[in-house]
Amino acid sequence: MILTVIPTRDELDAFVEGCRAQGHHDEPAVVGRLPITRFPELAMAVACGGLGKVQFGIRTQHLLDSGRWRLVVCAGAAGALVSDLSVGDVVIATETVEHDILNRFGAPRLPRFGGSAPILEHCRRALRTDPPVRVHYGPVASGDEDVVDVERRAAIHERTRALVVAWEGAGGARASQFSGVEFVEVRGVTDGADGSAAHDFARNVRRAMTSVALVVTALVRWAGDRHDETRRGAAQEKGAP
Repeated sequence: MILTVIPTRDELDAFVEGCRAQGHHDEPAVVGRLPITRFPELAMAVACGGLGKVQFGIRTQHLLDSGRWRLVVCAGAAGALVSDLSVGDVVIATETVEHDILNRFGAPRLPRFGGSAPILEHCRRALRTDPPVRVHYGPVASGDEDVVDVERRAAIHERTRALVVAWEGAGGARASQFSGVEFVEVRGVTDGADGSAAHDFARNVRRAMTSVALVVTALVRWAGDRHDETRRGAAQEKGAP
């Protein structure tokens, strides 16, 4: 089973609607103390991680401790840090960079968490031709900060080289690393991390999360196929004389 964790209820509702629009059936369930939405034919569960790195990390860790998962996907909205991104584009994180640790007692700290290499390689191959939406690959900046002016936007991009900025990814990445589970972050662009970001987020979150749902379901289907092939290979090897 693959676990997709989404920060806010608005993002989660739009993502679930995007999955339903593709014809995927869902059902409610509970894992540990948290409600989830299961998509049985995708072997995927979707949960709300909460706002901010700490809350998101705690809930992701609780879900990891309460179930058996092969991959964690942090899926959500983001603000663009570069000019060639448009609303509805999707960024698949080559790495999640925690940008808001302001260490004053030594060298600057900029923790980086690489995305799952097999998942990234699959996405590059499978989405190279006829992608459902525009897909980009690069770092995603993670920090508990609303970025709403061009100066701060430029500073974060210069420090991290990230394509987009969001809040929670580092929390999910840390929990996944601690539990030894593969992780990848997928973000849909809602705004330009500038003065109109709050208005643009509210207006565009549904469109962005529909794009994210298209990309995540594609990678989830591949991850499931890969798992089935591995199991069949292991079974054949075990039965060989």
